[in-house]
Amino acid sequence: MLSSVLRSQRAVRVNIEIMRAFVRLRQLLSSNAELARKLKTLERKYDAKFRVVFEAIRELMVPQDEPDRPPIGFHSEA
Repeated sequence: MLSSVLRSQRAVRVNIEIMRAFVRLRQLLSSNAELARKLKTLERKYDAKFRVVFEAIRELMVPQDEPDRPPIGFHSEA
């Protein structure tokens, strides 16, 4: 929010990059939804022999949990 209020060149560039990141995120989510829809159509079209394949593809589409990492930066022992 601060980058949209400030008027420096750096703030403008940061604001543009933030907007681009949100656009890419929206495109990624919509393409994933489209992929899921196409997969469901294919699943209806073919018989139960391919059910295992479709289930494996669905599992690959689920985002993986990121491992716990220690916080980044300087931390005092206070």
